[in-house]
Amino acid sequence: MKTVLIVGATGQDGAYLSKFLLEKGFKVIGTSRDASVCDTSRLQKLNVLDDIEIISLAPNDFRNVLKVISSFNPDKIFNLSGQTSVGLSFDQPVECMDSIAGSTINFLEALRFLKADIKFFNAGSTECFGDTYNKSATEDYPFKPCSPYAVAKSTAYWLVANYRIAYGLFCCTGILSNHESPLRPNRFVTKKIVKQVSEIKSGLRDSLSLGNVNIYRDWGWAPEYVEAMHLMLESSTPDDYIISSGSSNSLKKFVNLAFKYFDLTPEEFIKIDNSFIRPADITYSAMNPKKILKNLGWKAEKDLDYIVKSMIENKLY
Repeated sequence: MKTVLIVGATGQDGAYLSKFLLEKGFKVIGTSRDASVCDTSRLQKLNVLDDIEIISLAPNDFRNVLKVISSFNPDKIFNLSGQTSVGLSFDQPVECMDSIAGSTINFLEALRFLKADIKFFNAGSTECFGDTYNKSATEDYPFKPCSPYAVAKSTAYWLVANYRIAYGLFCCTGILSNHESPLRPNRFVTKKIVKQVSEIKSGLRDSLSLGNVNIYRDWGWAPEYVEAMHLMLESSTPDDYIISSGSSNSLKKFVNLAFKYFDLTPEEFIKIDNSFIRPADITYSAMNPKKILKNLGWKAEKDLDYIVKSMIENKLY
């Protein structure tokens, strides 16, 4: 039985990836910074908590990273940890860089030091591209990060690429577009929307406050995206891939679909609050995932209507 180490197993992607790989017959070791107090609710909701081993790992501690890899000697490592909020990165830029770029270099250095035959997946972000100005970015599109989060992800991306070229490591970055599910934390705007629109319908609140609703993002379905991560490490050749649906929609459309589900008129309830607007933000983000379709045969199937409907109907997650 092959063993995988999922760094950040208790998050949205970590939980779905754990479930997916267990079904594939892998032994799954999941990590959290403190296994004794971590939130395992997502793993519980997917009924996989009892099937994986949760251990403590501080990705920004090189000695700890080295010890864990040496102890378990996994066949594959999926690094899904680090700060995940663009907005929060403006308030905590140092922690953001440390948790993303610092952690990535620790794993790469540990693998180089151990000379281990271990495949490494790094979770990147399409935020690295910045505003694509009505164009669809491919993997060759230049990075123009607009936030500390995007700068950190860009740094991690280039570290992975450098270690692959310089040391021959099997390491790659999945450049992930926004991907949603019922397991999204409440701090994400998509989860906030479906939760609060549901509360408006139930009479628990009378408005939904948002910042700029005229931004465009490529929203995908998280359970599909973890399958792409798996395919990248199953490939015989390491490479970086955009993982996206290939379809961009406005946040306003996302909001309208949520209100439409409950037969409500958005204009009656939406309030624009400028305090939610970030110091710098991307107006238009569009991706072209043709490379991963051509090389690995992966394609996103779930559209925005499905995503919004599923998040609403499973809002108790």
